[in-house]
Amino acid sequence: MKRRSRKQNLVAEINITPFTDVILVLLVIFMITTPLISQSNIKVDLPKAKSGQPVEAGQSSGAEIIVTREGPVYLDGKVVTRKEMGKELEDLKKENHDLSVVVRSDKTVRFQDIVNVLDMLTELGITKLKIAATAQE
Repeated sequence: MKRRSRKQNLVAEINITPFTDVILVLLVIFMITTPLISQSNIKVDLPKAKSGQPVEAGQSSGAEIIVTREGPVYLDGKVVTRKEMGKELEDLKKENHDLSVVVRSDKTVRFQDIVNVLDMLTELGITKLKIAATAQE
């Protein structure tokens, strides 16, 4: 009896099905978490309003100012002084003439602090302003 020597053929094929599954799962995870990341981590108790419309994701083309009850003012998530806020908003206005600003303020903040922010926006010529509030039930 003769033994036949068999050569095993190498399989040079790559199965991409598991890779595709992993990519699709990552895509779903990123789609779910991206809107959550864009929300502010600074907690403020917004005032309630009967009239109001939700801001669509990606609709605002501008800055976000947050006035907290503790005193600090945030511009796009970082603490700024009044002077720094004015400079940064002026730079943003130069880049985008159609700048829109969203003001989020705790409902217990002194009204003078909010007036100071609105006064600064008026001085810089920023007319597109939105004041954030929660829906009143």
